[in-house]
Amino acid sequence: MADPTARQDAPDSPDAPDSPDDDASHAASLAFRELLRGLRVWDTELPSFDPAQAPAEPLPLFRQWLREAAEAGVPEPHTMTLATADAAGDPSVRTLMLHDADERGWHFGTHRGSRKGRELAARPRAALGFYWAAVGRQIRIRGTVTAAGPEESAADLRRRSPGALAAALVGHQSEVLGSLEELAHASDAAWERARREPDAPVPSWTLYVLLAEEVEFFQGDAQRRHVRLNYRYEGGRWEKELLWP
Repeated sequence: MADPTARQDAPDSPDAPDSPDDDASHAASLAFRELLRGLRVWDTELPSFDPAQAPAEPLPLFRQWLREAAEAGVPEPHTMTLATADAAGDPSVRTLMLHDADERGWHFGTHRGSRKGRELAARPRAALGFYWAAVGRQIRIRGTVTAAGPEESAADLRRRSPGALAAALVGHQSEVLGSLEELAHASDAAWERARREPDAPVPSWTLYVLLAEEVEFFQGDAQRRHVRLNYRYEGGRWEKELLWP
C-alpha cells in the first residue's frame, strides 16, 4: 500500500533520470551529496572533558561551557534552538537568544501571539539546543516552560538593546506579511519610537522560563569517542549518567 503521507511530486528513483530536466536534477543531487561528504568536521584540536569532575548540578557547567565557547571565539554563543509543539503535537523549531540562566531555569522572550507563544500556551513544554562547532560541544535541555508576569517581562525587554525594543514594537510576529515595503515602514516607525521612548511598553512581550528536567552535555571527539553526560532531575535531586555516543 502506498504511503498516503509521501510527496506525490517526488521522483520514483533519483538514480534513473528520464529527461534533460531529470538529468540536471540528478546532477545537482549528486553535486550536493559530494559537497556534504567533503565538508570537514572538527579538523582542529578540541577541548577535553572529564565527566568525573562535573558539578552535581548542570547550571554551573552550562555557564562554564558558554563562557569557554565565547572565549574560543564562537560567534553569538548565546544563540540557541527552541523546539515546541502545537496542540496536535506537530513540532516547530527556531533560533533565538538566551536572556539568562539561573536557578529558576533558562530564560527567553517572545510575543504571546507568535507561533512559539501560541504553542507554549497549548503545550507548556519545550527543548533547547546549543551547538558550538569551534569546541565540538553541544547542550540539550528539556523541561516545562512558564510565562513570567507583565512586570518581569517588561523589565526583560528594557534590559535589551534599542534594536530589540524596535523589533518588539513592530509586533505582528508570525503573521502573514503583505510586502517588504510594509515591513520597512513599520520598522522605521518602531525605531523612531524606540529612540524617543526607551521604556515604551509592549504588552504582548513575554518572558518565558524553562525549568529543566534533563540537561545533556556533549563533548565531541575527532575519533568519534564522544563524551555524553546527562543530568536527570528525579526525586528532588539531580542524577548524572553517561550515555553511549
